[in-house]
Amino acid sequence: MARSSTRPTSRDVAHAAGVSQAAVSLVLGDKWRGRVSEATAERVRQAARALDYRPNLAARNLRLGRTRTVLLVVPALTTEFFAGVYTGAARVAAQHGFGVVLYPSPEGVGPARPSPATTEGRPVRAAQVPDPFASAQAALDGVLASSMAADALTAIRGDRLPLVMLDSDPTGSPGAATVNLDIADGIRQVADHLLGLGHRRVLHLAADVPSWTFEARARELAARLAAEPGTALHTARAPISIEGARTATEAALTAPGPRPTAIVCDDDKLAAGAYKALRRLGLRVPDDMSVTGLDDLALASALDPELTTVHLDAELFGERGMRALLAVLEGREPEGGDIPVHLVVRGSTAPPRPRPHG
Repeated sequence: MARSSTRPTSRDVAHAAGVSQAAVSLVLGDKWRGRVSEATAERVRQAARALDYRPNLAARNLRLGRTRTVLLVVPALTTEFFAGVYTGAARVAAQHGFGVVLYPSPEGVGPARPSPATTEGRPVRAAQVPDPFASAQAALDGVLASSMAADALTAIRGDRLPLVMLDSDPTGSPGAATVNLDIADGIRQVADHLLGLGHRRVLHLAADVPSWTFEARARELAARLAAEPGTALHTARAPISIEGARTATEAALTAPGPRPTAIVCDDDKLAAGAYKALRRLGLRVPDDMSVTGLDDLALASALDPELTTVHLDAELFGERGMRALLAVLEGREPEGGDIPVHLVVRGSTAPPRPRPHG
C-alpha cells in the first residue's frame, strides 16, 4: 500500500499499534514504565518506525513548559577526558529525548562580563554589551557543570535553573546534586603503590587550577604519606600543559636538597611534561625516577615507558551526571555514591635505586 504523503500523526500510530493516543504519548515521551507493558511499548515504537512518525517536539515542549535542552559546562573542548564526559552525557540525554548544548569555560571564565568594556575610552553601559547567555534561563531546562568551570555558572544559570555539579565538594556545592569520581581512593591507590615499592621521597606535580578536585587530591596524598614514617612530600605547581609541567619539574628537581624518587602528577598531561624534564636532566623512567599520572588518557600508553596512572571512566561520569540531572528535573532522588576508579600499573614505576654509601 502506498504511504500517504501527509505527515503521520499520533492518532495514526495509535491506530496502527492498536492502542490509545495516550499510550502513544507515554511511550514516545519515555514515561510508559509502570503504566503500559513492555510489549505494548514495543508495538508503539514499531508502528512509529513503520510510519516514519516524528512527534512535533516544539508543540509538545510548549505544552510541557520545557525545551528538553540542557547545558553542559566544561573547562575545555580539546581535553580527551571532557570529550568522554560529553559523550556519556549526550548518550543518556538522547535516550530521554533531551539535547545537550556544550559550553567550554576555560579556567572557569564565564561569559563576557560587561564592566571592563569601553568605547573610545568611555565606559559602556552593561545593556550595551551583548551577553551570549542572556536568554539561557528561558532556553534551557537545567545545567550540568564541572567544578573547574564553576565561575561561569552565575551568568549562565542565575538562581533559577536546576544544577548538578561534577567533581564538586558535596558539602558546599551550589547544585541540587553532585556526582563525583572517587578521586580520594585513586590517590590512595597511587600512594600505596609507591610506598609498597619503597619510595619515601615524593614530588607532587600539582595542577595550578583552583578546583575542589585538585585540592582533594593534594589533601589525600599528604594525609596518606604523613601516615607512613620517614616520608617527605614536596609540591610543585604547574599549569595543565606539557611545557608548563616540564618547567616546574626541572625547577623542583634542580633545587637544593635530597632529590625525590617518585613524581605523582595530577593528570597524564603533567606526567608527559615530567618525562620531558627527566630526559633533559639525564634521568630515566623508572630507573632513576618513578612517575604516575591520573586520568588514563590515550597519552598514557603512548609514553615510553607506558604510564602508571589512575583510570577514570569519563563516559560513565557523564552518564551518571546526566542521569542525576534528569532525576532532579523529574523530582526524583539521584543515585548516590562516588564512581569507583582503579590504578593501572604500567612501566613507569619501579622500586627506587639504593642510595650510594659514603
